[in-house]
Amino acid sequence: MMLCAANQVAKMWGGNWIFRDVSLDIQENDRIGLVGPNGCGKSTLLKVLAGVETVDQGNVFLKKGARVGYLRQMPVQQTKKTVRQVLLTAFSNLICLKRRMEQLESEMSNPHLASNELERALSRYQSCQEEWERYGGYEIEAKVERVVRGLHLPPDILDRPFEALSGGEKTKVELGRVLLEEPELLLLDEPTNHLDLRAIEWLEEMIRAYRGAVLVVSHDRYFLDRIATSIVDLEHGESVYYPDCGYTTFLKRKEEQLLAEFHTYKEQQKKIKKMKEAIKRLRDWASRANNDKMHRRASSMEKALHRMEKMDRPRLERKTIGLAFGMDSRSGQDVFRCEEVYHEYGDTIVLDGVHFQVRFGEKVAIVGENGCGKSTLLKILLGEVEPDLGNVVQGPSVRVGYLSQQGWEGDDETTVLDAFREEVVVDEGQARQLLARFFFYGYAVFRKVKDLSGGERMRLRLAQLMHQSFNVLVLDEPTNHLDLDSREVLEEALEAFPGTVVAVSHDRYFLNKLFAPTYWLQNGQLSRFEGNYDEMKAEWKRRGIYLE
Repeated sequence: MMLCAANQVAKMWGGNWIFRDVSLDIQENDRIGLVGPNGCGKSTLLKVLAGVETVDQGNVFLKKGARVGYLRQMPVQQTKKTVRQVLLTAFSNLICLKRRMEQLESEMSNPHLASNELERALSRYQSCQEEWERYGGYEIEAKVERVVRGLHLPPDILDRPFEALSGGEKTKVELGRVLLEEPELLLLDEPTNHLDLRAIEWLEEMIRAYRGAVLVVSHDRYFLDRIATSIVDLEHGESVYYPDCGYTTFLKRKEEQLLAEFHTYKEQQKKIKKMKEAIKRLRDWASRANNDKMHRRASSMEKALHRMEKMDRPRLERKTIGLAFGMDSRSGQDVFRCEEVYHEYGDTIVLDGVHFQVRFGEKVAIVGENGCGKSTLLKILLGEVEPDLGNVVQGPSVRVGYLSQQGWEGDDETTVLDAFREEVVVDEGQARQLLARFFFYGYAVFRKVKDLSGGERMRLRLAQLMHQSFNVLVLDEPTNHLDLDSREVLEEALEAFPGTVVAVSHDRYFLNKLFAPTYWLQNGQLSRFEGNYDEMKAEWKRRGIYLE
């Protein structure tokens, strides 16, 4: 049964069309992945379906009485509320019902209440209690605790102020609130961006078992393969629906479709060329022979040519960032070495006697749940944080390029052009040419860094790293905010890089493709496995070791 539909919807922003001809049908129990390059309008389309934005053309239909749950990329600030209060907003109707029951209890406890009024109050109370039980009022706390455990939030988080949480924690709490609402249509915008590996895997299981329909914007290829039953590709202002497939199958189908369209386009171009040549010959013959019949035939063919619906040339390849990492000189054999490293925040030990060694040419991944100390370990390796105890040695001739989770971390008031030239010594003209390879065209180079999106900040930092000579790259969540095309370019660049790479990531496709050995950080302890992430999980499962 149809739950939601968009019919030829269009949306304009700043005088430009974001998309112009998008149609989409969402059936009950659909699991749809919405994909497309950055800036194509995926988040805007979700806002339209959620009723947050209105369309400039077309119509959106929602099944009568259907509830929509919407998770934004950036959480809305909930000032002066605890995490518990934010989560309980999912049960606002039940909480209002509970207050009504408490009012009735107070009325019925009045010894001066007349018997007929007592009887009416008791009847209303019984009706409220039946509704309370029918809609799961007694299960509210259990549901909240189940979501908190599933998202691997600390138990004490419920009483913390929401506004004091980190960005990742806020996203988790907002995701928990949306899930607790149990809407018929669930709209999720990049839900895995701030989740650790265990929380992502829990979310996959939850979505597969969800009783409503789910529409997800995501750049996580494994996640889309495991949850999506169909894909909607949004590009060049239009949407194309691919039924009965995950992301990998969609890629194959799209390639086959583009090749078929290109073949049809070439055949049409051949036909047009032949028609034009025939028209030219007929006109030439008609003029030489003064033959009106040939003139009419040429005019008839010309009209047929004008009436022909001409295909646009299919774009077989999308523009991607021009990324490649160079290395002028190698480092020594030992790049990083940690011996008995301890570090704590407050009363929490995040690194407990850690041993860690990286040799030249290795591509090493560090994985673990949010807050376990992965980024801290990277900063200790870089010398930005001093360990409480232990030795940290950086090898000879090591030149490190560092990419943080935020990408660019300098002065937000500077322009893209100036930020680039702070790290790369080139003149303005050359800098603009280099930045164009990372999609900073024309006036875009004069935008302030504070006005850039997460993906744009990441592209700016990658542009800086590419044009400096490093033999070691230290990357903290490098695929965050990058679209699928940019992720693939980054993977190819890292695969070809002859130096050393140390990366923290929750992107399983990225981890499995590039990185071995894999280190798992948990409860302050760092364990090394010689294979990639999936191989590590399989081996540990075989041994009966489970990642807590």
